[in-house]
Amino acid sequence: MKICPITGKSTKTAGGYSNRIRATKFNPTGTKRRKANLQKKKIYVPELDKSFKLTLSTKGIKTINKNGAYKTLKKAKIIK
Repeated sequence: MKICPITGKSTKTAGGYSNRIRATKFNPTGTKRRKANLQKKKIYVPELDKSFKLTLSTKGIKTINKNGAYKTLKKAKIIK
């Protein structure tokens, strides 16, 4: 699945505007799929002496860098 396990970010739908229609504020172009910025990362947890392969959003990677891998992955219930 294309969901970040830490932040819960996934794809979203948003309006797609063409430049000609933008002036009239009328949206006949339908919706566009906006994908989350997901990256595949291998994260090492020194407390468990293990590494995990995860698909994380960039905000999730920043959260791991700030709070630590063990604490963040435990809060997200990836490890027990």
